[in-house]
Amino acid sequence: MIEIGKFNKLEVVRQSSFGYFLDAKTDTTDDDILLPKGNCTDKQINIGDVVTAFIYRDSKDRLVATLKEPYAVAFQLAYLKVVSVTNIGAFIDFGLERDLFVPIKEQNYLLVPENKYLFYIYVDKTNRLAATTFIDDYLENTEDYLVGNDVEGTVYGFQTNDSAMVAIENKYRGVILKNEYFSRIIPGEVLKLRVKKHFEDGKMSLTPRKSPKDERLSLEDTILEYLKNHDGFMPYNDKSSPEDIKKVFHQSKNYFKNALGGLMRQGIIEQNTEGTKLK
Repeated sequence: MIEIGKFNKLEVVRQSSFGYFLDAKTDTTDDDILLPKGNCTDKQINIGDVVTAFIYRDSKDRLVATLKEPYAVAFQLAYLKVVSVTNIGAFIDFGLERDLFVPIKEQNYLLVPENKYLFYIYVDKTNRLAATTFIDDYLENTEDYLVGNDVEGTVYGFQTNDSAMVAIENKYRGVILKNEYFSRIIPGEVLKLRVKKHFEDGKMSLTPRKSPKDERLSLEDTILEYLKNHDGFMPYNDKSSPEDIKKVFHQSKNYFKNALGGLMRQGIIEQNTEGTKLK
């Protein structure tokens, strides 16, 4: 049986001026699958050879074979680039001469041409290859990562509370709670993260922040740079609103207060009711 969207081992049974025909394993030669010459490698092919060919459907809905390797096969997750967006769906670069279709109903968020996103490749009801951004059902839970481990993940959507859903190594479920990030995050973005804990449902709680100590030291440097660029003064102190701190320094007020405290203990800055200045 031919598996669409996967590699199949098939025998070369005929040759023509435009390619080779592979045995489709049916009772009629009319079903033989064309392997166009443009889809071949440099290796010489003879009748009777058994080749490992990727099978998909062309624009005329005919089965076609290629010896070239796509970026992913059916029932796999893959990080792929959007080529174009139309009113019926989007097309993504699949590594072959024909782009892969993403129907409108399979788009969980707005796809932007030239951007990359995480897709699941599937075979639709008409036996055509297609892709979807609804990938959560194809991810797994794991406790293999210890709290404090550094990981890399791809954002694949947002929950109703604005927490970001992240696929760790394009395989495991993770989430960045809304109060863990202070700058814009978009689907398809690849982030360096740290494991905070494991939730009871199996997901990993993640944060883009460094460890508290490293975060404080990094924020101290940011504050000092801000002061130096503003004549040694800023209208922010440990009484400033969380909204202002988030807007200017992209951090929580708690982290900001800790960083100010560290700089004050070092005798580098001083605060008053108007703000903070370098000593």
